[in-house]
Amino acid sequence: MFRRLVVDLLEYKAQEIFAKYDVPIMKNTVIDSAEGIAEKIVEANLSYPVVVKAQVQIGGRGKAGGIKFADTPEEASDRAKEILYMNIRGHIAKQLMIVEKANPVDEWYLSIMLDRLTKSPLLIFSPVGGMDIEQVAKEQPDKIAKIPIDIFTGVKDYVIEYAMDKTGADKKFKDQLKAMVEKLYKAFFEYHCMLIEINPVGVNADDTLIALDGKVSIDDSALYKLPDILEFRDKLQEEELVKEARSFRFHYVPLEDEGDIGIMSNGSGLMMSCIDLISKRGMKCGSGLDLGGGATAERIKEAVRIMYSNPKVHTLFICLFGGITRCDEVCGGVKLALAEQPANKKVIIRMEGTNKDKGIEIINTISDRVTLVNGIPEAVEALWDLRQ
Repeated sequence: MFRRLVVDLLEYKAQEIFAKYDVPIMKNTVIDSAEGIAEKIVEANLSYPVVVKAQVQIGGRGKAGGIKFADTPEEASDRAKEILYMNIRGHIAKQLMIVEKANPVDEWYLSIMLDRLTKSPLLIFSPVGGMDIEQVAKEQPDKIAKIPIDIFTGVKDYVIEYAMDKTGADKKFKDQLKAMVEKLYKAFFEYHCMLIEINPVGVNADDTLIALDGKVSIDDSALYKLPDILEFRDKLQEEELVKEARSFRFHYVPLEDEGDIGIMSNGSGLMMSCIDLISKRGMKCGSGLDLGGGATAERIKEAVRIMYSNPKVHTLFICLFGGITRCDEVCGGVKLALAEQPANKKVIIRMEGTNKDKGIEIINTISDRVTLVNGIPEAVEALWDLRQ
């Protein structure tokens, strides 16, 4: 499925944000080399046993072997060597976080996300943590509370009381939970988050709460307000096509590994609609590219080149609503790009809007390479026919 344009922080960066807002976290250190591990653990004043955790922008680290325990300096060094540069579902662990091992008596789940349905921040709480929240929802739906937060009133007592009453959580933690939610809520707004999550929240034997893991996803379009996150993103080892597309002010999104269809549009909502219909027909999309607005023929040429730089993509579907991005500019760019692509690379275009007639005139000159359709369903069938 299509991913919204967000920056998913590595766990250590999420923990830095938690600490900035006084959310309790475990002591940790971050490394990018397996050399001198013992010394770095001493410098960070960590006590054994420790946990060595791969830093990747994807879940499932534990199942993939990206989280391991160590009781001694020798074990910590061995575990670091095992995990560093591990490939976890296509993501290479180039950094590790070493953290003191926690011993919670219970684990909870806590997050705030931007909910499209209510158009507000949505608090999600469960006294069942340390596992996928989707699994909890399936197996123990009574253990999850979802409460919209009114942006004008913020986190009120009734929000926390409802969450704890619905899920059966021990209300002796009410004040601590409210304080943690308030801190996350402030971070959620100030960092323009789409999601801020602690899973699990550790419940310690001394009845204190602590963040044992964290995930923060930030709206990509807000990065100009967040220089520290912008710097973090620019240092990430992203796919080269993502970086190249950004240099042209495009948003390139890798999709399914086995996908052989590329989707290009001027709007993420339009792109998601295309992907949904293509997926329902049993086909897979390898990548998507959001043109944004005002693309010229030369920029469109580069966009098409970037899409076909994915060797698995053989057919490109362009779905365009022409406004400031004019149909004739897009078609002109496609013509320029196809002149440099192998003959087996095909394009299907559905377009409406500014200068559509001029765009059709251009397409008619390359009709052996481009199929023009009137709607998305027709485009899906054309994509299907090309595969037969």
